[in-house]
Amino acid sequence: MAKERSAAKAQYSQKVAESFPDEMVINGVTFRKKLSLRYGINPGGPAALYEEEGASGTNLAGIEVLQEGSKGLGYINVEDIDYSLRIVEKMHMVFPEKQCVAVMKHVNPSGVGLAETVEEAYHKAWDCDSLSAFGSVDCFSGEVNEGLAKYLADSKRNVEVVVAPSYTPEALEVMATRKPLRVVRIPEFNGASNDSGVEYRRVRGGMLVQPRFDSKVVSAQNVHVVSDRQPSKDELNACIFNWLVAGFCRSNTIVLGRSDRTVGVGTGQMSRIDAARIAVYNANNKSDGARGCVMASDAYMPFTDVIELAASEGITAAIWPLGSDADKRVIEAGNKAGIALLTTRYDPAKPDQYERCFDHH
Repeated sequence: MAKERSAAKAQYSQKVAESFPDEMVINGVTFRKKLSLRYGINPGGPAALYEEEGASGTNLAGIEVLQEGSKGLGYINVEDIDYSLRIVEKMHMVFPEKQCVAVMKHVNPSGVGLAETVEEAYHKAWDCDSLSAFGSVDCFSGEVNEGLAKYLADSKRNVEVVVAPSYTPEALEVMATRKPLRVVRIPEFNGASNDSGVEYRRVRGGMLVQPRFDSKVVSAQNVHVVSDRQPSKDELNACIFNWLVAGFCRSNTIVLGRSDRTVGVGTGQMSRIDAARIAVYNANNKSDGARGCVMASDAYMPFTDVIELAASEGITAAIWPLGSDADKRVIEAGNKAGIALLTTRYDPAKPDQYERCFDHH
């Protein structure tokens, strides 16, 4: 048994040779191989990262691996880097006066935090769900200093990859003591991340293509209040923040949080009520509780059960797109509970058009 365990562990640390072409052209866009990865989604399979010709700004074309660690980057690490960058870049655009940290785990955020400093933002993001954050990719909008590096290099946290635009020399020295840790530098967040904006996903016998989702809900002008009670300014900001986080979670998701951090995330469930229950469980058992939070749902609510659960847990506001036959009943249930209800009607000139995050990746 010990021999089998040793062999299984070695499989996760062994780099798999790949022979993918140095260059590929898709839809007239040239992609060049940037990195050979440790392995693909599963150990034992080859993988590589390509950069798009002409891409610029804060994206994977501009990353620099400062510390490869004892393993190197794997396929899922790169997916997590990508989505953590997307979250932090979006938050930097919408809340430019704040620092942001996203803690990613298997292409879902286990926590996102906003604060005056990256240290504060990091603790808010990590404390949302420190259990799920074990083995995470942690992305910072600002410089990582020696104090932060000590947290990141702590073996009990088991951070897989650190991503930031800059590091102090002392921080790099500290992180070098953690052999499995990978350290990646990215260009500064300046709102100028550019590529073709098209997403490609290979399917058996074909390929899916779509423009990349980018939420237009970025301010009070992009939401519409449908409840009897108006939201407070803090509830409004919290709804926008958590709606943006929901846009980077697997579809059929519920996010609970405040104006500066997520508190409970329930992602990728077959039913929306199950996603809500998971978000509530995570908030009450892994963070500081659902009471007083707002709720963001990435698509419409087909039944009143989610808003009724929100009411029973002391959630004060909710944001979601309309589009269900149950909309009227859901709004009535929210009004009965005194919850402020916001919808994602981002263009007042198109009263029947609501933004949805559903099925974006």
